[in-house]
Amino acid sequence: QWEGSNAHVVDEWTYCATLRKSECTSRLKQHWSTWVTESDISTLAKLGLNHIRIPIGYWAFTVKDGEPYVQGQIPYLKQVLEWARKYKLNAVLDLHGVPGSQNGFDNSGKLGEIGWQRAQENIDRSIQALIGLANIAAQYSDVVDAVEAVNEPAIWGLSKQGIIDYYKRAYSTVRDIAPGVTIVIHDAFLSPAEWNDLNVQGWSNVILDTHTYHVFVKDRLTLSRDDHLKATCQDAANVRNFNTHLWTVTGEWSLATTDCARWLNGFGKGARWDGSLPWEMNGPVYPGATCAGQTSIGAWDSSTRGFYRQFAEAQMDAYEAGSGWFFWNFKTEEADDWNYIKLAQNGLIPNPPTDRHYSRYSLDNAHWNIKLDSPWCHE
Repeated sequence: QWEGSNAHVVDEWTYCATLRKSECTSRLKQHWSTWVTESDISTLAKLGLNHIRIPIGYWAFTVKDGEPYVQGQIPYLKQVLEWARKYKLNAVLDLHGVPGSQNGFDNSGKLGEIGWQRAQENIDRSIQALIGLANIAAQYSDVVDAVEAVNEPAIWGLSKQGIIDYYKRAYSTVRDIAPGVTIVIHDAFLSPAEWNDLNVQGWSNVILDTHTYHVFVKDRLTLSRDDHLKATCQDAANVRNFNTHLWTVTGEWSLATTDCARWLNGFGKGARWDGSLPWEMNGPVYPGATCAGQTSIGAWDSSTRGFYRQFAEAQMDAYEAGSGWFFWNFKTEEADDWNYIKLAQNGLIPNPPTDRHYSRYSLDNAHWNIKLDSPWCHE
């Protein structure tokens, strides 16, 4: 609606601020009631998955004067959990946005500054939201087996000690309400080794969440296809090594090797790949690079399809060297390289996940100390 307009709508905050609460509520209820369907959840189960990760913003639980956000999300969240129960899936509830924004990303609810740690009130309201999630986890204890304290806190705008202090408070808060639930903490974009000193006495059932993409930094985006595969070998070594300290799950990954998905970098913004987004290379990744056909399965030739199948298996192998993975996302409006259901139904992701053509092992086997042995990784 606002593409090419003067309206500054870039996230849920500005969306609701522009529409005002009544219209924003109406439109978002339409979205909530149609985007995730029972058929989607049934399909994910049929594809052999065992968990779904559900992101939700703090404003579902607490909105104060001056914030444009609207509420009404919880009945839809509970409906998804009912479907998950029906189709024997488990769920992780992920606090995806907190007051002040933990990373300044649009998906935190508010694009711009990283203001989360600037006020104690922000931390307190984050805990309030976690109390809400913990109560839902307790109500659906047979479905919800983990709660994530906060998604992607950005270390470049936050204090590491402040993040740790919040994690400690989040742990005790959630555990008091839902004793059996696993607590998920994000690595804050630090390497797993940076968390070696995190040894909190009395903690149990804690997972470290790390996110691995190949499209947001030059070192990955400019790789050849073979090098994308080889890069997963180091990822495997990293998660396997740290998994001995703390269960390590790769909570987000995709098959994207370009950042060409529409508005991936923000509403109205272009891509690094073709140079339509200003970035450090001051142009495309190579002369003539285009986004045409990059995100559509129908435009991929047999060689490209074969590569994506290998890339899917390579990443699955790597992340299972830790304690597992979640793909982002279950479906998309148009970017097929981020659409798990479509990729799996077209044979580009193993269906079920254990159906590997190139893999060194599958989920059925012991994978704690396994050697890397695949077409692209050797030890």
